[in-house]
Amino acid sequence: MAKIVVDPITRIEGHLRIEAELEGGTIKDAWSSSTMYRGIEKILKGRDPRDAWYWTQRFCGVCTTVHSIASIRAVENALKLKVPPNAELIRNIIIGIQNVHDHVIHFYHLHALDWVDITSALQADPGRTAALAASVSDWPKNSATHFKAVQEKLKAFVGTGRLGPFANAYWGHPAYRLPPEANLMATAHYLEALEWQKEIIKIHAILGSKNPHPQTFLVGGMSIPVDPDSQNALNADKLITVKRLLAKAQQFVEQVYIPDLLAVASFYKDWAAIGAGVGNYMSYGDLPDPVSGNLWFPAGIVRNRDLAKLLPVEQQKVAEFVDHSWYEYQQAGAGKGLHPWDGETEAKYTGPKPPYEYLDTSAKYSWVKAPRYDEAPMEVGPLARVLVAYVAGHKETKAAVEMVLAKLGVGPAALFSTLGRTAARGIDALLNARQTPVYLEMLIDNIGKGDYRIHANEKWDPREWPAEASGYGWHEAPRGALGHWIRIKDQKIYNYQAVVPTTWNASPRDGKGQRGPYEAALVGTPIAKADQPLEILRTIHSFDPCLACAVHVTDATGNELVQIRVS
Repeated sequence: MAKIVVDPITRIEGHLRIEAELEGGTIKDAWSSSTMYRGIEKILKGRDPRDAWYWTQRFCGVCTTVHSIASIRAVENALKLKVPPNAELIRNIIIGIQNVHDHVIHFYHLHALDWVDITSALQADPGRTAALAASVSDWPKNSATHFKAVQEKLKAFVGTGRLGPFANAYWGHPAYRLPPEANLMATAHYLEALEWQKEIIKIHAILGSKNPHPQTFLVGGMSIPVDPDSQNALNADKLITVKRLLAKAQQFVEQVYIPDLLAVASFYKDWAAIGAGVGNYMSYGDLPDPVSGNLWFPAGIVRNRDLAKLLPVEQQKVAEFVDHSWYEYQQAGAGKGLHPWDGETEAKYTGPKPPYEYLDTSAKYSWVKAPRYDEAPMEVGPLARVLVAYVAGHKETKAAVEMVLAKLGVGPAALFSTLGRTAARGIDALLNARQTPVYLEMLIDNIGKGDYRIHANEKWDPREWPAEASGYGWHEAPRGALGHWIRIKDQKIYNYQAVVPTTWNASPRDGKGQRGPYEAALVGTPIAKADQPLEILRTIHSFDPCLACAVHVTDATGNELVQIRVS
């Protein structure tokens, strides 16, 4: 039985290693491993809970807002704080556009090249490319002149011989199926998305002062002042700018992203039967109504791919296991998990010394813990979010899902796949692109009524807090269900744990031997060329891994972690 290793998986954030056993050209078993250490939770102990959001958003440089939101919600939950409507609406706008921005970047710059052979675009006819593009969208840049210019730019780039991130791709792989014209169209939009994302993220700069890592979050609300007559506050001019940028974001998603997604997917329908994974899906829900607190994206769990039943999410059923992770628990024995309020982050590396060919996957083999819900593995992410909303009868989600399924000519069961995961991310971007302007209009209306409140102004003094308090903050980040759990004692952080989307999805086996979602999704995947495992990249990238979030690389003492030598 052949064994292949992909290390590191590229076009993701962080270091991910996949080992897979092949039998008859198909993956029989797989193991997911992170080779980075997790430790920032220990840095948070003893600090002021109101500062936790500022530290936790540095878990990652890609997930720029999500840990702030989850952290602040955890503290507010512990202290029983309710934020004013303006603050909730601004948060919803930041959350919504973060999802849209992240999904577009993922599709074009992190995942598209698993399906698009850009070298084939050099043989495309720009006129036929324009005709193809016109058949799927009325995007104004879809002209023969534009596609010809992109093709010339691509030829010049290839002619330099310096291909940068494109140098080691599997170009010409037999698993690529798009005709040259479709490849040229997608390559052109890849370049347009680079310019688009640079403009759209200005919304974060307006509402959060900067990106990455906006600075206006605050326990109890937001710190950005609201005053339509002040140049130093969120005023009418800034709101108009945000409105224009939101419209631009929606236009690109509707006229470029979704048409490209459907066009590419139509050539890969067999991937609707590949990459299903564990079959359990969990969403925490998000986008709270500023008055009622009801979530626009509903929370819930779909078990065993049953689209007829939605289960509630109960936070006390979350636990992390370390039977196959390089940690040791003092409070729990073998096969036992810890709830995040009691979570421990004590490293104990028992793996081989590098360089090594294979890990001992019968023992501990990853720095990622194994989160489980009611002792079952859960997939989280846009697919889980869309499935939960679909089963809950969320009308906007049902309409978007049914539109995509109808255009592809497949049924709902196709969602349980690599292709479904990729399609769900586009659906999620579309839903957020359409809903986020609604929150802006609500904010404008509220300000117009004279409501400038932005902060709760209560319990800011730690002397008002109880001696001990525990809270959790949930957020549906672009990559899925993100949870922060905090225990406060004597006004300081006593314990802090973050269970992030990639920890759920990239988890190793647990004490029962249950595979994590990456591992389960790879089983049964056909591999055309063992030395060029493009198919592994397709399924793993469909989850949009972020290993920095999952393991939180840091060293509080300033010790050197790695040396890089360029020869």
